[in-house]
Amino acid sequence: MSRFVHLSVHSEYSLVDGIVRVPELAQSVREKGMPAVALTDHMNVFAMVKFYKAAIGQGLKPVIGADIRVADSPRDAVPTCLTLLCAHAAGFRNLSRLLSLAYSHRQGRGEVLVLKRWLEPDALQGLIALSGGQYGEVGRTLLGARPERAGEVLDEWRTRFPQRYYLQLHRVGWPEEADYLARGVRLAASHGVPVVATNPVRFLDPDNRREDQPNDFEAHEVRICIQQGKTLNDPRRPRDYTEHQYLKSPAEMEELFSDLPEALSNSVEIARRCSFELDLGRSCLPDFQVPSEQPAARYLREMTQRGLKRRGISPKANGAKPFSDYQARLESEL
Repeated sequence: MSRFVHLSVHSEYSLVDGIVRVPELAQSVREKGMPAVALTDHMNVFAMVKFYKAAIGQGLKPVIGADIRVADSPRDAVPTCLTLLCAHAAGFRNLSRLLSLAYSHRQGRGEVLVLKRWLEPDALQGLIALSGGQYGEVGRTLLGARPERAGEVLDEWRTRFPQRYYLQLHRVGWPEEADYLARGVRLAASHGVPVVATNPVRFLDPDNRREDQPNDFEAHEVRICIQQGKTLNDPRRPRDYTEHQYLKSPAEMEELFSDLPEALSNSVEIARRCSFELDLGRSCLPDFQVPSEQPAARYLREMTQRGLKRRGISPKANGAKPFSDYQARLESEL
C-alpha cells in the first residue's frame, strides 16, 4: 500500500498554470504505485469528467477538488490560496456553488475570487480543506509582520472546517519555504491540527525531453510566460515555479518528508475520506411544473408552437425556411 497520495495537481485545464494531460496523469500515477490522485485545477473543475473516467480506467480512486483564491473583497490586493476536496456529493455541490459565485461576481481587476464571507460552515459541508501552504492565509500570517496572529487565523479556519482542515506542507524550493515549514509544524502541534504533505504538481517529469523540444519544466515556463504576457528572457518576470513541481513517486516523497511521516500518511487518509462518485451516462433534467390538466409533453409542444409564432414563424409567414420544416422538426423531436 502506498504511503503517499498526490492531493495538489494542476492539469492543462487549469486557467493559470499546469501542462499535465489527464490521461498521462492517470497512467503515471498507476505506474508509480499510488492508489488515488486528486485533481485541483485553479478555480475550476473543467477536467472533472475526463479525469474521473481516466482514473477509473487505470484502477485509481479519483479525488475531485479545486485550488481557490480567497479574498476579503473583490479588490483585495493579495488573495490567499486554499485547496478544497470533495468528500461526497454534498461537497461537490457546495464547491460548484462557490465557483459559480466567483465567476458570476467577477469585479475589480477581473480576477475570479471566492469572497471570504461566502465561506460559512453551512456552505462548506462535505468539503475537506488544505490550508494553501505558505500562500494560504495561515502561511502568509506566519511569514508576515504579525506572526503571533497565526494561531487566531488557524482557529478561524478550523471553525469553518471542523475536523476537516489540514495544514499543508511542501518542499519545492520556494523562497521562505523553510521558515514556513518550521513555524507551521510548531503551530499545528500546539493547536492539535493535522499536517499533510503535498507537492504542487504542474508537470509530470522535469527530465522528459523529446529531441529538440524543451523538457516539461521548460515547457511549463513557456506556458506561464504566455499567460503572463512575458518572455522567457525577461529578467523582471516572476519565477514562481521550480523544477521540483513534478509528479514525485511515493519513495521520493518519503525521502523528502522522512522527518514528518504523519504528513505523508495523512495524504492517504484524506484520499480515503473522499468518496464522491459521478453518475455518468444519465440525463439529469429539472422537474418543471406544468399545468395539472395536461401532460408535460403536450405542454412543451404548445409552448414551442407559441415560440415559433413569437419569432414570426407561422404557416402564413414568408420566412427563410417554410413553416413545414420547423413543424416537421418539432414533431420528430417531441
